Amino acid sequence: MQKEKSLMILVAGPYRSGTNDDPNQIAANVRTMTEAALEIYKIGHLPVLGEWFALPLIEAAGSKKMGDAIFNEIFHPVAIQIIDHCDAVLRIGGASAGADEMISKGRSKNKIIFHNIEEIPVASSDKLHSI
Repeated sequence: MQKEKSLMILVAGPYRSGTNDDPNQIAANVRTMTEAALEIYKIGHLPVLGEWFALPLIEAAGSKKMGDAIFNEIFHPVAIQIIDHCDAVLRIGGASAGADEMISKGRSKNKIIFHNIEEIPVASSDKLHSI
């Protein structure tokens, strides 16, 4: 595999989709995205999840429950804004209108779109991590 420069890659996967807002299933979805982020980091890239930015903002803004007006005003818009700062988007997991929207927005902004981690090139050797 050709070694490339380090990329900032947004991991887009299901968050609430198919969970009926069950906190355990949502946590499992976040864990899956975080594990993908770690794999991206290991091959020398900088991963990011929209949740890492949006959830603290949602809490600070006073959201009372998932899906309320504050949540909806922040959650997806933050991820869409993050795409401006990323080189690529990785789509993982099952059905998710939000993750599909991240891919669509990424394409419209001429970002690299990956559908599995194996498609992502290894970054230059000085960026690799052996965790």
